[in-house]
Formats: sequence, C-alpha cells, structure tokens
Amino acid sequence: MRIAHFCDSHPGRPDGVTRSVETTVRLLRSAGYQVDLHRPGRVPSVPVPFRQVRVGLPFTARPADVVHVHTTGPIGMYGFRAAADWGVPLVITWHTDLLAYADLFAEIPIGAAWCAHSLGLRWSLREYRELTRPGAVRRARLVELGRAMFARTTVVIAPSAKTAAGFAEFGTTADIRVLPTPVTAVAPRPERDTANVVLSVGRGTAEKNPELLLQAFIRVHAARPQTRLVLLGIGRRRRHLARRIAGLGLAGHVDVLPPVPHHEVAGHYRAADVLAFTSTTDTQSLVLAEAESAGLPVVVADPGLAIRPGATEAGRFTCEPEPDAVAAALLRMLDDAALRSTMAGQGRAAAAAYSPEVFLKRLSAIYESQSLQESPDLG
Repeated sequence: MRIAHFCDSHPGRPDGVTRSVETTVRLLRSAGYQVDLHRPGRVPSVPVPFRQVRVGLPFTARPADVVHVHTTGPIGMYGFRAAADWGVPLVITWHTDLLAYADLFAEIPIGAAWCAHSLGLRWSLREYRELTRPGAVRRARLVELGRAMFARTTVVIAPSAKTAAGFAEFGTTADIRVLPTPVTAVAPRPERDTANVVLSVGRGTAEKNPELLLQAFIRVHAARPQTRLVLLGIGRRRRHLARRIAGLGLAGHVDVLPPVPHHEVAGHYRAADVLAFTSTTDTQSLVLAEAESAGLPVVVADPGLAIRPGATEAGRFTCEPEPDAVAAALLRMLDDAALRSTMAGQGRAAAAAYSPEVFLKRLSAIYESQSLQESPDLG
C-alpha cells in the first residue's frame, strides 16, 4: 500500500507537527509501507519573511492508495485535491486548533481564505471579509470551513480526546479516531528528595501562554525563593520575555534558553523536578508525553489534556488556567515528594504502555479498515 503524506511544516522546525509526521513516516516505512512525504524541502517552497515558515509551491505527486493530510497550508490542500483526483480515501490528522489559533496568528485567517478557495466553496466577498473580524464572526466562518473539510474526509484523526470532543462544534459526521503520536522512551530522571527546578518546554509565543506561567511563578517564588524557572525553546520574542521577566521582579530566577536539538531535550527533563505546561491551545503536546516518559511529573493547566495517550481515564495532575491555581499546583508538586514519585511512576508506565508499536498497529488498521474501501464524495 502506498500512502501519500502532505505536510506544510518543514524539516527542523521545532514544533509537534514536524515531529509527529516524521515519527509516523518512519514507523510506516519500517513496517513495509511505501510512503511519499510531500513537505517543504521535498517540494519547491519559499520562506515567509520574519516567520519560521515556508510556503509550498505547485508540484506534482504520484498517485497513492491513501492520502494523509497533516496541515491545511498549500501543500495540505494539494493533498485534498489529490485525493479527489485519484479517487482515494482522505485521512486528516487535526494537529492544530484552527479556532484557537485564529485570533493569535494573522496567517491563520489568510490560510483559511486560501483553503476555502482551494475547496471551491464559492464564498462571497462578504463571507471572505468575515475572516478579518475577530471573535464570533470569524469563528463562525472558520466553523463553516471546518465542516467543508470534514465533509471531504474519510477519517479524521484526533491526537487527543480533548481534540475529538472539540469536533462537536463543527457538527461533523466524519469517522473520528483518537490516535495520539507516540514518543520514544528516554532514560528516567533520578528521583530527588528536594525539588527546586520548574521546567517549561516550548515557544514563547502567545499560544503557549507564557504570561500565565510567569504570573504563577511570581507566587511560587514568593513561597519558595530557592525555586528556579527554566524556559527552554525560546526563539522568537526572547527579548520581550526578558523584559517581562525583569519587569515582574524575576530577573535572576528565570533562565531563558533557546531551542536545542531534540535529542538534547531529554537532558533538561532529567535536570528538572516538575514540568509546567500552561498552554490551553495544544491538541496533544508531545512535550507532556516526553516528560512523562523520562519520569518527570507534570502540572497541566488544561484539564482537557488530563488523559494520557492510550488511556481512557484522566490521570495527569491538572489545574485551571489561572495564576493562583497553577501556582498552587506547582507548589504542591514541589513540596510533596510522595506525589512526585506517584506521578512519575504513573507517567512512565503510561508512556511505556502506549508504544510506537501500538500506534503503528492502530494507524495501519485505520488505513486498511473497511471504512476506507469507499471514499466519500471528495469533489
């Protein structure tokens, strides 16, 4: 079976989509599937000024038995058209929360307009203009776009139960499967009697909610002056964060570190005592699963991500996305060695149970299931 994957994230881009796609393709090829990966670097593309983004240019792909789309940029939309032209099933993994990101990034509404045009939705000029209006108007227009995408899709893969539940707003009747991306186990961190290092891994941009983390850490530092916060992966907005940290009186207590090669992140997990995760827009967050695989307890300010990959019940230590709640959760984790040990053990066990082999078996079943024998009306 030949699978054609379409992704707009380019190699080396420090985001979960890139790692998820690369993991998926590697596992499929190891299992004997023929896989064509269409993404910047393999197809013509041009960089977007001041953004770590490349835009794909027109290209030609050879037909496949199944199309799997991971993004909805120009390359992803080529995948939609290819599935229709080839008359084959279309699988899409919903990596990015379209509705949550729209008010944070200008490229989302612009990309949405391109998607609508590519799908032949025949929106009026007024309907296109609605994408420029923040809030409920734009959200309603994006919901309409999402419905059109799902109508052309055979199977929609949600990387978490949270993401699957969010599809209710689109009113979709598509076949939805929850299939998180697996992570590779790393050497576990040593357990320590004292805990003083809070780690955050990710971009410093608004969708990751660094302000919430800093506001919470003000409270943590007031209660435990010896505690340090490490922000790993800060590229854009580095100077802004440094100024903000100084303005909050946290200079000297927060380390702002740039992105590092992925294989080096595990060392930071082992050097920390708790991972703080304050984003509420992530659809899965590989960072959480990676930290847990290393035995690092996590505090998650998004109750929607309480269920670990492969599990059916909530198990993560979560709190509401409010400074007092996040601070209280971090302080409890830092002060309670028994709780840290319990959370570390449960996290390692969950990561081990949801192995790459489990993921591959479930993804293969999706590709080869009877639901894919007849593709929907993709026109």
